Amino acid sequence: MKFSFSFDGILPSAVEVFTGQKYSAEDNALAEAVLKQIKKEEHHHNIYTIDRGLQSTRTMKEFEEKCMKFIIRSKENKKFEEIESFLETENILKWNDWKVIKDSKVKLYTGKPIQNKRGNIHYREEKVETCFRLLVIKNEKTNKEFWFLTNEFELSAREISDYYRKRWDIEVFFRFMKQELNLSHLILLNKNGIEVMVYMTMIASMLLLIYKKANSLGYKTAKRRITMELRDMITAILIVFAGGDPAKVFKT
Repeated sequence: MKFSFSFDGILPSAVEVFTGQKYSAEDNALAEAVLKQIKKEEHHHNIYTIDRGLQSTRTMKEFEEKCMKFIIRSKENKKFEEIESFLETENILKWNDWKVIKDSKVKLYTGKPIQNKRGNIHYREEKVETCFRLLVIKNEKTNKEFWFLTNEFELSAREISDYYRKRWDIEVFFRFMKQELNLSHLILLNKNGIEVMVYMTMIASMLLLIYKKANSLGYKTAKRRITMELRDMITAILIVFAGGDPAKVFKT
């Protein structure tokens, strides 16, 4: 079972639950989750930032055909053909500890499935004619390179890097969902039950995030305080139903 969330930086905006065997591959699950989200927001102006789980060139081509802007962290061994370089050799782009070492328009290669006479499937290398932008930046302190593929040609290299860095917000949100709301432990096994559990957890998380932002708190403090306030509110309601006076119980 796999579930995928999209996060807009403040609140979760969508969730998809997958149970089929083919969705064990991130390329299939992430692609379907994103495409479903696009259908819901037909005239959106979003830029989707996606991690290295999605590497399918065919999926990127489909995103481009649907006018969906994306920034994907690519694997470093991605095969490509450079069409045009946007870098000026006399003006190396740098900021802080980062340096741009490649910024190019490229065409990517993919494997086309071919069935032989015995019925076996093998893959033939094929170049996709859709053009993408390949950005490679390097951290001069750690000497580590980061490869990004995008169909956004208007943003600067630094803006693309900063957009992807914002993706870390969803990792913090995942950690919050698993550790604080126990989403890592499923108590139901059928798809409908799992979806109900995930959506209820989503509703709880959204209330907590709104409370956290409104009161300028951390995740754990927000969870503790909203739990205490809800407990007191429910207790007051029960006292009223029993014919009592909550003012005699709660001191202000």
